[in-house]
Amino acid sequence: MARVIWKGAITFGLVHVPIVLHPATRVTRLDFDWIDKRDNSPVGYQRINKRTGKPIEAENIVKGYEYEKGDYVFLNDDDFKRANTAATQSIDVLSFVQASEVPLYYFDTPYYLAPDKRGDKGYVLFREVLRKSGLLALASVVLHSRQYLAAMLPLDDVLMLVTMRYADEIRDAGELDIPQGKDSAPSAREMQMASRLLEDMTQPWDPEQYRDEYRDDLMATIEEKIASGRTHSLEEAEEAPRRKSGKVIDLMSMLQRSIEERGGSDKAASGPAKKTPSARKTSKTAAKKRAPAKKAAAKKSTSAGTRRKTA
Repeated sequence: MARVIWKGAITFGLVHVPIVLHPATRVTRLDFDWIDKRDNSPVGYQRINKRTGKPIEAENIVKGYEYEKGDYVFLNDDDFKRANTAATQSIDVLSFVQASEVPLYYFDTPYYLAPDKRGDKGYVLFREVLRKSGLLALASVVLHSRQYLAAMLPLDDVLMLVTMRYADEIRDAGELDIPQGKDSAPSAREMQMASRLLEDMTQPWDPEQYRDEYRDDLMATIEEKIASGRTHSLEEAEEAPRRKSGKVIDLMSMLQRSIEERGGSDKAASGPAKKTPSARKTSKTAAKKRAPAKKAAAKKSTSAGTRRKTA
């Protein structure tokens, strides 16, 4: 069972639902050590005093706020708790909104909520009323000394909490040079072909179909170096050929080629059409062929991790 990282309660109106917070994601990044290539020794991480250049003990390190150049106010964990004692132990519902009204880029990290002691009935009540309404609960919560805006929503029988970004954390798109006006508007023919391509690439959501392929490829390189005994060799990679680009992009030609490569035709491009059974079958067959390779890469990743820990 995933570890409990926070305990508190959901409060909406006068309702108080005790809950515990579990991480809903796991870290899959590869773990690398710094190595001194001269003697193959690990390079450790040290806390260094920037003024003296000497390492210091963790017990002498405190959090500080620089209120003037070189002058700090020291803070400890109790200071952060005193800032808002109630907020550190509750998820306070602020309002309810339609999920479709919240842009995806506001969402950040997901967590699972589970009922704590005597919280079962209130947990189920809150989950079911959210499910029936189809709404998101927007709430305020303090985690790790920081206040977050968060969304709560049901996922099957589990309540999820997803921390969100504040409006001032989202850059203003007005800073970008975005094409506008008739000069950049697509033609009717281009829209038809683009819609055809979109239709051909549409499929049911299947998260298992997507993997970190860069991580798998890098893990395969590591496995290959171990197998060949070249664990300490550092070869320079060959420079990949640069893609040629012309000043004028033939958008119609690119759309047509994309459709043809996916088994479409010019006749089909005349208007949006549903994917044929044969096309769906071909797509599924290709996905199945890719699956064993991805599973093999995943197994290699696991074996390498085990071997690394053992070493």
